Amino acid sequence: MVGAAIARELAVRGADVVLVDAEDDVGNATSKANTAILHTGFDAKPGTLESRLVARGHTLLSAYARRAGIPLEPLGALLVAWDDEQLAALPGLREKAEHNGYRSARVIGASEVRAREPHVGAHALGALEVPDEGIVCPWTPTLAFVTEAKRHGATVLLSTRVRGAEPRADHVELATTAGGVRAREVVNAAGLGSDTVHRMFGHATFTVTPRRGQLIVFDKLARRLINHVILPVPTAMGKGVLVAPTVYGNVMLGPTAENLDDKRATESTEEGLAQLRAKGAHIIPELLGEEVTTIYAGLRAATEHDDYQVSFHPDQHYTCVGGIRSTGLTSGMAIAEHVAAQLGQRHGLDLGEAPAPDGLPEPPRMPPIGQAQSRPYQQPERIAADPSYGQVVCFCERVSRGEIRDALCSDLPPATADGLRRRTRAGMGRCQGFFCGAAVRRLLDDGPDAPLTAEVDQ
Repeated sequence: MVGAAIARELAVRGADVVLVDAEDDVGNATSKANTAILHTGFDAKPGTLESRLVARGHTLLSAYARRAGIPLEPLGALLVAWDDEQLAALPGLREKAEHNGYRSARVIGASEVRAREPHVGAHALGALEVPDEGIVCPWTPTLAFVTEAKRHGATVLLSTRVRGAEPRADHVELATTAGGVRAREVVNAAGLGSDTVHRMFGHATFTVTPRRGQLIVFDKLARRLINHVILPVPTAMGKGVLVAPTVYGNVMLGPTAENLDDKRATESTEEGLAQLRAKGAHIIPELLGEEVTTIYAGLRAATEHDDYQVSFHPDQHYTCVGGIRSTGLTSGMAIAEHVAAQLGQRHGLDLGEAPAPDGLPEPPRMPPIGQAQSRPYQQPERIAADPSYGQVVCFCERVSRGEIRDALCSDLPPATADGLRRRTRAGMGRCQGFFCGAAVRRLLDDGPDAPLTAEVDQ
């Protein structure tokens, strides 16, 4: 997501951009499997680059989401204290928020917590209210950024791994699995692999230790149980286990925080899920009586440092944007703005000025996949103009053939059923593709006009 935001920022400013991605789709690693929280940065370490960029990113992404149709709901958050020690920590967390420039947080008592969240566990003693925290689609921003970058001339190389880098006097020669790429400047936003790319340029200032977060997603019928994002008091390992609605109408419980050695270990474990269920029973006891739709796990790019690892190396024509943890979903646009400004100032690159707010280019309008948005199946006029929007393929999520066609014919079409799911919601519902999987696969393989029923061989 961060690399996509940087590609968009540079392309919009007139740079000739190549986006190199090892996966077969953008946003296919850490960016697709996170808690999807729109952060204010209230609890970031004051004075860090992260604290500044998360606060700025909240403003930028909120505005961009409105213009691009990215699902975003500013529900507010309650950071709940469950014991006397946590309760005593709340005023200090409010002061920390004020040091970060966020002055809307306030401490509330147990009675107000229960009035706001009737289903919260009986041991809640109070909370810090953070009214500007929210939930956002974790997939659509990356798609919007890369789509906009492509419309401004960017080249996207998917399924392309970087094998090496050779800085020259006035450029860098990148060796990739798709051949050589000659670049005036290389920006490393490789997520879990950012330390590997950093070492290709001779730097060893940080090491990425993948931190696995397992999550449980509950059925839409559980949505009635929660009104806000319910946050724990944070620890050194992260923000802890939360309960939050999703923009698709589900309820999410997680994540765990497990430091691993394997950067591909995205499987869930019996121990991790048991830990989440125990936490969930404490936070929202009724939640465990609801059906589970799916489980998943993601890896955060944690490092030994408590801040983003952003550094500029003009003599090598190289910029590192590493160690971006889960807050990168919120801060991505601000990171891109910061990188573009520094490239222009420190490296002397001829980048155009950032457009003024009233001069911003119109972003691509993304498909409405949020539960609070008006979906095509709910729009009689749209169906009358194009009946394919009334032909439902995925009944759990009410996804039409027209939406699948639009995704397959888009600037950045999906290569897999998982990629199509992130663009349309097809297959992500209660049955997890059991009923619609064959039809979705046929449209993906044979094209959007393929028949949805196959003839039976006699």
